[in-house]
Amino acid sequence: MRIALTIFSLVSLFVSVGCSSEKVSARSYKTKYVFVLVVDGPRFSETWGDPFHANIPYMDSILSKEGVVYTNFSNEGPTYTVSGHTAIATGYYQEMNNAGTELPDHPTIFQTWLASTGKASSQAWLVASKDKLQILSNSSDPSWVNKFAPSTNCGVNGSGQGSGYREDSLTFLALENVLSQNHPHLLFVNFREPDFSGHQSNWMNYLKGIKDTDRYVYQVWQYIQSDPFYKDQTTLFVTNDHGRHLDSVADGFPSHGDGCEGCRHIFLYAFGPDFKKNKVVDVSRDLTDIHATIIELMGLKYKSSQGEIMTEMFN
Repeated sequence: MRIALTIFSLVSLFVSVGCSSEKVSARSYKTKYVFVLVVDGPRFSETWGDPFHANIPYMDSILSKEGVVYTNFSNEGPTYTVSGHTAIATGYYQEMNNAGTELPDHPTIFQTWLASTGKASSQAWLVASKDKLQILSNSSDPSWVNKFAPSTNCGVNGSGQGSGYREDSLTFLALENVLSQNHPHLLFVNFREPDFSGHQSNWMNYLKGIKDTDRYVYQVWQYIQSDPFYKDQTTLFVTNDHGRHLDSVADGFPSHGDGCEGCRHIFLYAFGPDFKKNKVVDVSRDLTDIHATIIELMGLKYKSSQGEIMTEMFN
């Protein structure tokens, strides 16, 4: 497990990520748009850890040839939904109330991107099946609270905290609408499956949830490839917020939340004009590294993060 350096909690938001030797050689990137899709809560053993990749046919047979697959990727913080998503959105691991009753301590990627670019809120979107993830649109940091908020569509009818969870099929429709009407530069999406069915101890629906989200990921990739606005200019990250208990731990797949291999080991798929293709990487990386890599790609002014730039995936 990577040890979080305490210096990161002390530095200013104006300090750059890591040391200069960790950076990709200074250059301008082809990436102008970034999408992050989070598939909530599958175990690695039912995704890329399955030698047959039975539940992820689109990512296996099509998308893997177009991008980079990480097989040694992890959540090194609290292995719950809100904490896992917060690590991606802020670049910091934080013990969060999993009911969505508190804001992240650090500014989110939406806030730092909007502050850096001066773009309208309609150019940064948070779309989530789980209403509690509305908290990712804000921060408790006094310098950032209620500032530079993105547009959101979370929970039932997209109405946010307190509305409840909605079906992923409805989230996908909302996502399509956001893409066609707004063409955002920055997009962060949560699908509630397979976590929702896992907690119900429904093994068949849990597997179906992985397959359904695999199809949604493929459809988003197709949209990127077919839309002249996004084609050859968009980077896509697909990951999980956490895994689930191994069968030998507690009650097994219905639950998660500790440091067992099943809860920590997740996957990352990355596709974009600045990344390698048809590449499998087993370098040890974690959720905060997604945030650091987005900062690098988008050249953000505010660069504080616990993560490191994933230089090995770049061309």
